[in-house]
Amino acid sequence: MRRFLAHQLEKHYSPRTVANRETYLRYFVAWADERELRYPQEITKPILEAYQRYLFHHRKQNGQPLSVRFQHGRIIPIRAMFSWLVKNNHLLSNPASDLELPRLDKRLPKAILSQSEVEAILNGIDISDPMGIRDRAILEVLYSTGMRRMEVIALRWDDFDIERGTIFIREGKGKVDRMVPIGERALL
Repeated sequence: MRRFLAHQLEKHYSPRTVANRETYLRYFVAWADERELRYPQEITKPILEAYQRYLFHHRKQNGQPLSVRFQHGRIIPIRAMFSWLVKNNHLLSNPASDLELPRLDKRLPKAILSQSEVEAILNGIDISDPMGIRDRAILEVLYSTGMRRMEVIALRWDDFDIERGTIFIREGKGKVDRMVPIGERALL
């Protein structure tokens, strides 16, 4: 597992992605260890399917089942690790290659703020304080562009093109650069 995660970092996966994968792989390793399965060669497709059933039937402390999205997220790193083990000749075959993932619902956000609700939030910020000015600017950019929070954090002054009304996003999701329009009000 450690070599797989190190490889992910070497291939420029986000440190956050690698940390999440490590967390989920540790859950699987603990589950396998309870069943005295300590080596990747001992893992078979039926064992992985048993782990999926375990996730499906597992209940949180409040008695609620794990969400399908959460179950899906716990299986993806296992598939990736076994794929890497085969590619690097640590295993002859991949027991996770044909593993069926839980179907994810395609969902839109449950609540979308109305223009008046957005205005109320923006007008509730104290712009007489430098931190308030910063917060207002961040919210204006987020609302105007739909950027992700980590993309806003990575912005630099030279990413703004005021004449064209655009922002250049460097290595956004998927490490892809892109140009997005920004409203005039957010540029002020």
